[in-house]
Amino acid sequence: MTQQPFTRRGAIDLSALKRPAAPPPSSGPGAGGAAPAGSYTVQVTAQTLQQVVEASMTAPVLMVVYSASQVPESATYAADVAALTERYEGRFLAGLVDLDTAPELGQALQITQVPVLLVLLDGRPVTQPIPGVVPSDELSALFNQLGQQLTQQGVTGRHQPQGAPAPAGAGDEPAVDPRYAAAEDALARNDIAAAVAEYKKLVDANPADHEAAAGLAMATILHRTQGVDPAAARAAADAAPADVDAQTLVADLDLSEGRVQEAFARLVELVRVTSDKERDRAREHLISQFAAVGHDDPLVLAARRNLASALF
Repeated sequence: MTQQPFTRRGAIDLSALKRPAAPPPSSGPGAGGAAPAGSYTVQVTAQTLQQVVEASMTAPVLMVVYSASQVPESATYAADVAALTERYEGRFLAGLVDLDTAPELGQALQITQVPVLLVLLDGRPVTQPIPGVVPSDELSALFNQLGQQLTQQGVTGRHQPQGAPAPAGAGDEPAVDPRYAAAEDALARNDIAAAVAEYKKLVDANPADHEAAAGLAMATILHRTQGVDPAAARAAADAAPADVDAQTLVADLDLSEGRVQEAFARLVELVRVTSDKERDRAREHLISQFAAVGHDDPLVLAARRNLASALF
């Protein structure tokens, strides 16, 4: 999938809806076959659309517009997006829009085809609409790209589980897992070195904390690329295909910008053209990038196969 960078676009037009006082968004079954099941999925209605859009002020909302009567597989796709969202434990909220039961939302959201995925942040779409049924491996890669961009931009908020009471005294502040609060606060103020230190404390205390390990890996990449001139770095890498320092720096730039496949491909090729200690350095750097993306990600699994081929 082509990278979807965050760019501020126009606000969603809610004027087409006549909205009575809205109850809390429902996390009960949807009528169109894509029953949201989980803590971070809501079925969007005309009454709750405003609240779901406002929820994107805390963290991104991934809104899937679908219609089983128009495109039968779109309902399954909506459920797949919801299931993937649950794995991120509040980093995203899935908002499922069933046009069969709420056709008026099509006008409000300016929908011209289904299915379509909208990424909302700060009450606005932040990517181009993503049309069609996205294959599962590309969908997972998209989630990882968004997560990396959020980290890079210091967006650290998390959605509250649906139906859970807000923490006492939390006010309008986004919920943050207390284990990662210090590291995420450092990212929010762009103190990448402090974020690296905080994540390292967590990993040293509990090597099995995979989220802390992923945070450390990504923060380390951000720290290494901070202040780097991308054009100069890429020129140096182009001039020296077997230079481990030059190639790993550009791979880190690629990963920090969401170009996961390009980063992995560069490092696999680096393993292929190096030997001995240099090859070990290239392989270890690639494995550290796997940690940043997530070892179960389909792109990581594919890169592992390519790495094995490069080693033998």
